[in-house]
Amino acid sequence: MQEKIDLKSCTIEELENFLETLNEKKFRGKQIFSWIHKGVEDLDEMTNLSKDLREKLKEKAYISTLKIENVLISTIDETRKYLFLLEDGNIIESVWMKYKHGNSVCVSTQVGCKMGCSFCASTLEGVIRNLTAGEILDQILSIQKDAKERVSNVVLMGSGEPFDNYEEVLKFLEIVNHKNGLNIGLRNITISTCGLVPKLLDFAEKKPQVTLAISLHAANDELRSSMMPINRKYPLEELLKACKSYTEKTNKRITFEYALIKDVNDREKDAIELSKKIKNILCHVNLIPLNQVDERGYERANMDRVRNFQNILKKKGIEATIRRELGRDIQAACGQLRRRYLKNN
Repeated sequence: MQEKIDLKSCTIEELENFLETLNEKKFRGKQIFSWIHKGVEDLDEMTNLSKDLREKLKEKAYISTLKIENVLISTIDETRKYLFLLEDGNIIESVWMKYKHGNSVCVSTQVGCKMGCSFCASTLEGVIRNLTAGEILDQILSIQKDAKERVSNVVLMGSGEPFDNYEEVLKFLEIVNHKNGLNIGLRNITISTCGLVPKLLDFAEKKPQVTLAISLHAANDELRSSMMPINRKYPLEELLKACKSYTEKTNKRITFEYALIKDVNDREKDAIELSKKIKNILCHVNLIPLNQVDERGYERANMDRVRNFQNILKKKGIEATIRRELGRDIQAACGQLRRRYLKNN
């Protein structure tokens, strides 16, 4: 028996081709695409489609949906953390953040993560599976519907390594950027990766307008490998060479993310070493006072050290900012998302 097609995971071109297999006009694909991006989840609500076509679609296709299991709202900054139930029973988390320039959503790209970074909650239980383009998209659609406000910026920084789910992430970017859909500009989308070098280089050829963030967190191989196992496969020299190539090819600045951990990577010598490693790369550094995870033994650097680290980088000619903390009281901050809630949440 032929597997049904998830309409939410389809590009307009895929929908048009699918409609042709049903002996229908191609323009119906654009109509379906538009309905889906308005948040419609029931084919019978697509009132400009004939009843016969809706019945055909029900036989061959479906619209995947996420279910909101819980929403936690920060009492500090109104950040919302969403617990989503997938159709197969798996769980993911996403975050809605309010800024002066608009609303941002942090989405997950996998159920869990297999990268094994030692300071992150997302990787504690490994990875279960990749999300489809439709499941990544639906996090935005569901949050918009619940918050009753438009999302203008998207960060792929939730659970999972986006470049480990490369093809679905590329498809998601095409869908979310389309003028007949959510029409979110690629310049308003950020992808965070721990450094899968071959995908990084390939990405430079495909989506140069997207902002790229590299999770760096250390300035030498010994320390980075102890914190981030991916560094054993793609050491710093190889990663930073790829980053330089990326900036030269795209003429876009890279963001290096650096979580400051007390007495691990927050010392003056760490800042000096980092400045030497990245001085010839078009970049800026986003300093993140570590968001603590119960199961990990790390502590966050104190703010005096964070500011000192920032000042050292600036004196070396490297732009550095300290990330504004959002949702810390509901464990919605960077590195705290999981594929299930803690029991006391």
